[in-house]
Amino acid sequence: MTMPSTPLSLRLAKLAAMALLPVASAALAQNAAVVNNKPIPTKKVDEFVAALVAQGRPDTPELRAAVREELIARELFAQEAEKKGLLRNPEVQSQLDAVRQDILIRALIRDHLKAKPITDAEITAEYEKVKKESAEKEYRARHVLVETEDEAKQIIADLKKGTAFEELAKKSKDTGSAAQGGDLDWNTRDTFVKEFSDAMVALEKGKFTEAPVKSQFGWHVIRLDDVRDAAAPPIEQVKPQIRQQLERERVQNLQKDLRAKAKVQ
Repeated sequence: MTMPSTPLSLRLAKLAAMALLPVASAALAQNAAVVNNKPIPTKKVDEFVAALVAQGRPDTPELRAAVREELIARELFAQEAEKKGLLRNPEVQSQLDAVRQDILIRALIRDHLKAKPITDAEITAEYEKVKKESAEKEYRARHVLVETEDEAKQIIADLKKGTAFEELAKKSKDTGSAAQGGDLDWNTRDTFVKEFSDAMVALEKGKFTEAPVKSQFGWHVIRLDDVRDAAAPPIEQVKPQIRQQLERERVQNLQKDLRAKAKVQ
């Protein structure tokens, strides 16, 4: 007995379905999910996962599955909100407009900085400028710290008689520097309280204060051993901060240009 032949139309339909299989597979590969005919691109999952990995989370199948579920839930909520007509809500519209504006502003800034990137030459020039303008001094000083003004006056009298500062420093209340002959190592003036630093920077190298210096810690006798220019940090250490500062200035100049061209009433 012969089997009935398959109608031509059915065979053509099967062939058409088979031809579409590669297209459907490609679409599934591009999308992590399709929610009520609305695709969630795999790229979106990748972006969310990358952000979490940057925060220290390991990239695992479990994490990707959790992100996929989160995106599906968000899509379901968004679709339900649209069904309820919430897009027409004035408050929602205002918030969407603000988000849209923020996105556009960030895109404009990225585009502007890409078109006019900060060069290494600009960074070097700014580094040298700041280094010159903010050049600080470092001071190497010694001190003896005592309880009373009379004690400090006696220290000064002994120094004038020729007693070594390092020897007198052994009497200092500052036990840390006393063991080093009163040496405080190299410091900028803002390391110390104002009364101390004002007296220190007024000294000539090799000289000591001829009147006791009062601070919150007690009475000081100070000797200035040396002064030098403070060392600037290496350019590579501050390069990111300089780049950010120059980029901010670039954006501020863009804002000024746009304002100058705009009609603002």
